Amino acid sequence: MRVARNVLIVLVVLFGLFVAADRITVSIAQNKAAQQAQTTQGLSSKPHVSIEGFPFLTQVLSGKLDHVKVSAQGLAASSDGQQVRFESLHADLHGVKLSNGFRSAVADRADGQVFLTYADLQKAINIPGLTVSYGGPAAGGGARVRLSGPMLGSQLSVVSTLSADGGHSVALHADKVPTAFSALGLENQLRHQIDVTLPIAHLPEGLGLTSVAAAQDGITVTADGHHVVLAN
Repeated sequence: MRVARNVLIVLVVLFGLFVAADRITVSIAQNKAAQQAQTTQGLSSKPHVSIEGFPFLTQVLSGKLDHVKVSAQGLAASSDGQQVRFESLHADLHGVKLSNGFRSAVADRADGQVFLTYADLQKAINIPGLTVSYGGPAAGGGARVRLSGPMLGSQLSVVSTLSADGGHSVALHADKVPTAFSALGLENQLRHQIDVTLPIAHLPEGLGLTSVAAAQDGITVTADGHHVVLAN
């Protein structure tokens, strides 16, 4: 009985040490992954990375992580000198294959959401005096926003539909140009300024924007994809 008890104690201690080593290792890996994601995707701050599942060490030995969660608040991503701010970002990555000394990571599949406030969208459109706000519910889903402010010598108030293109951009298109502009032959000139395509910079390769939804507090853009390159 004493021998069995001693063996049990040793096993419990060894298991505790294994768990401690596993948690320490995963903490270091999460921090390194967050740093790599910030560098690879050109983000203004380091995101939070959580490697799910236990034990972590056996996942590393297999070269594949079951599930990785990435989240961030108040990020900004720059593209061609333009900076688009995200209020928040959340992504779930499944089947993350590691290679090249853990410097390369590719997910079998991934899905996530980016949330932008109307102030974020307004800055991205970057038309002086133009205000962007909630445009009301859209038939069959989607996102509608209202653009208002001085334009081409008149006061603009128009509802536009915001849609995802399946790639790395969202498109804004006015549902109908007000008579005050169309009657003067200014529709094309107005649309040239307010019907715009906005790139969501530095999304991982293989991840595409699939849908957009609007609410009173902002816009949610949903993305998913396969063979998503997280770092290389």
